[in-house]
Amino acid sequence: MTTAAERSDLPSATTDLHGTVTVHGHAAAVDVAQDPQTFSNAVSRHLQVPNGLDGAEHQRYRSLIERYFTPEAMAEFEPVCRATAQRIAAELPLGESVDAVEALGMRFAVEAQSAWLGWPPGLADTLVAWVRENQAATRSGDPTRTKTVAQDFDRIIHGLIQPRRDSDGTADVTDQLIHDDAAGHLSDEQIVSILRNWTGGDLASIAQCTGVILHHLARNPRISQRITQGASDAEVDAILEEFLRIDDPFVFNRRVATRKTEIAGCPVEAGQRVVINWADANRDARVFADPDAFDPHGNAEANLVYGIGPHVCPGRPLARLELRELTRAVLAAGTPEPAGESVREEPPMGGFRTVPVILR
Repeated sequence: MTTAAERSDLPSATTDLHGTVTVHGHAAAVDVAQDPQTFSNAVSRHLQVPNGLDGAEHQRYRSLIERYFTPEAMAEFEPVCRATAQRIAAELPLGESVDAVEALGMRFAVEAQSAWLGWPPGLADTLVAWVRENQAATRSGDPTRTKTVAQDFDRIIHGLIQPRRDSDGTADVTDQLIHDDAAGHLSDEQIVSILRNWTGGDLASIAQCTGVILHHLARNPRISQRITQGASDAEVDAILEEFLRIDDPFVFNRRVATRKTEIAGCPVEAGQRVVINWADANRDARVFADPDAFDPHGNAEANLVYGIGPHVCPGRPLARLELRELTRAVLAAGTPEPAGESVREEPPMGGFRTVPVILR
């Protein structure tokens, strides 16, 4: 794994000693992501709905899932999300160092996601503990440990599904999903997979995004001021996503080649593993002349922070809403300043592990 400063000089694709092809270049990443016929998403032994599916099957479940992220659905959730962000930000101590990832991002991610899904507030501590263990397991690289953590999360979700099987399907988003027949009757395994996709990764992702955003806001007070002085939703989204391009916490996605081909001159055999490194692609100097330069509008079209192609992140409207509301709430509570050096996450994770800030 490269550092943020090194990514701009990488070749478009490389092959490691294990035979895995890693895509570093922006153009190559776009080509691979937009060609699911050659580079399949069916890379896991476990069911992954919809991101581990291809073709018509993927589109069928993708169409079902996207109905939960429409502008209407987000508008309905917006006041709840805003209230959650404002309450958490208002409780941050002024003039004291806090960790933007743990004390702010993790807490907000769990409470906002639980509110959206209709999960009980009492589950928050369990979810936070699970995210911490999942991150530790990911850093360890131990497949047995990561499997055990995944099974623990599945048990949490099963406990939420079963009491809702006899409901009328209208209580909340989880209730609606359980009784949704748009793609045919969903099995418990499929529901668990969807909810795992919505929460298992997103809780840590939102926390890490919060760390990246506060790291940059604390060092760029003029940008903080611009957000508080009437920036539109679209402008705030562009600013935050430019921070996330510079320090992308969404490091990679896996693919498997379905036929013999090549990526940017790098030969690929059928069945060979392929990794798209989004963090490297988002700092490719062939596209971003100065990868560290802050240019939210100039770089927006090429920004791959939520991916591209048929498997582009379906939850990006929710992520944008949550990050926008949390940023505005924090800046309304105080002006962030660095309280020490931010510590980067360890591979294979991205972003920062800790971001100490002080609100003035």
